[in-house]
Amino acid sequence: MNGAFYIGATGLRAQQASADVTAHNLANMNTVAFKRATLSFAELIAAPSPELAATRPSEHGLSGVALVDPVQNFAPGNLRQTGNELDLAIRGKGFIELLGPSGQNLLWRGGTLRVNDDGFLAAENGMQLKTMISVPRDTASLRIADTGEVLAYVGTDTTEQTLGRLELVQPRDTRKLHNLGGAIYRLDDTYAGLGTAEAGEEGLGYFAQGFSEASNVELTEEIVSMMVMQRAYAANAKLIQAGDELMGIVNGLKR
Repeated sequence: MNGAFYIGATGLRAQQASADVTAHNLANMNTVAFKRATLSFAELIAAPSPELAATRPSEHGLSGVALVDPVQNFAPGNLRQTGNELDLAIRGKGFIELLGPSGQNLLWRGGTLRVNDDGFLAAENGMQLKTMISVPRDTASLRIADTGEVLAYVGTDTTEQTLGRLELVQPRDTRKLHNLGGAIYRLDDTYAGLGTAEAGEEGLGYFAQGFSEASNVELTEEIVSMMVMQRAYAANAKLIQAGDELMGIVNGLKR
C-alpha cells in the first residue's frame, strides 16, 4: 500500500515540473527568438525486493513516473518587421556565432545589433560577432543583404563600401545546446559538430534586416497542455488521498 504514496508523489512532482516549463513558455511568448521547451515522461521501474529477486529475478515493481530533461524546439518563429536597421533576424534554422567571455564561441538566433566600444558589430549584450566586422565611426547607414554581406555608406561617400560578410552555423545536434538567455546558446562539450556556411547554403536560411523573430510558442497549445497537467496533478493527489483512506481502514482493522 505504501507504494501508492510513492507513485503518487512522483506523479505530483512530474506534473508540477511540467507545469513550470509550460508556464515559462507562456511567460516568454513575446520574447524575441524564444524557443519553447518540452518535457517528456518516462516510466520508473523499481528493483525487486531481495526475496522476489531470489524467486523471480525477471520481475520488477512499478515505481511511478520520472521526467526526461527538457528539450527545446528550435522551429523558427514568425518574422515581424520593425523598421530598425540594426534589428537582424534569421529566415531559417541557422545561428550567428558570437565571441563570448575569454573567446568562448556562442550561438545567437539574432536580435538587435550594436557597434561596441572597439568599433565592431556586436549583439545587444555587447558580445562581438565572430566575423569581426569593423564599422567606421563616420558610417551614415548600414545595410545587411539577405546573403549576409554588410555594406555601409561611410562619411560623404556616395557609394557603398563592403565591410564584411556574416556567416551562419548549424549544430548537428541541437539537443546539445544550452540556453543562456537572450536567444544565445552554448554548444555542449565540443564544436566538432558545428557546420559553417554562407547564407542560403545547406538550408541554413537567409538574413532579414529590419525584422525580429517572434517566439515559437503557440498560446492554444500551451493552454491545453496546462489543463491536461492540472487534471493529471489532481488525479495523482486523489491517488494519495485514496491510499491514505485505505491505510486508515487497515489501521482500524488492527484495533
